[in-house]
Amino acid sequence: MEIILIEDVTNLGFTDEIVNVKNGYARNYLFPNKFAIPATESNKKVLAEKLKQRSHKLEKIKNDAMSIAERLTDLTVNIVVKATDEGVIYGSVTNIAVAEALKDQFDIELDRKKIVVQGENIKELGQYKANVALHKDVRVEFNLNVIKEEVQE
Repeated sequence: MEIILIEDVTNLGFTDEIVNVKNGYARNYLFPNKFAIPATESNKKVLAEKLKQRSHKLEKIKNDAMSIAERLTDLTVNIVVKATDEGVIYGSVTNIAVAEALKDQFDIELDRKKIVVQGENIKELGQYKANVALHKDVRVEFNLNVIKEEVQE
């Protein structure tokens, strides 16, 4: 019997796959537990449309990530911090500060959890690199410039 899986089933297949199983397995286990539906012509058409729409949506998300990656490439983000005369920062620069600086300086809003700062926490002034995973296939690296805040007297 041909069925369409609604959920992942171990040793059988993944969601939205069409597989062949024995009649008893389908009727007594898969259908009652809502793991699958019969692969009728109408259900196959619904599945095909669902897969087509999902591919368009995933393509749009990937294209959006690519456009942000193009903007981030060769970008230098300046982060102004309070520091000692020796160049040691009071506190540290984390991915939260990088996300805020990107929004303030370039109007690029990123999830702070996707930003990975070289060495996790920056505790001294200088040049650093940060990586952003925008999509499972799209990663980009950009420069950070940690500079001392000018004290006005």
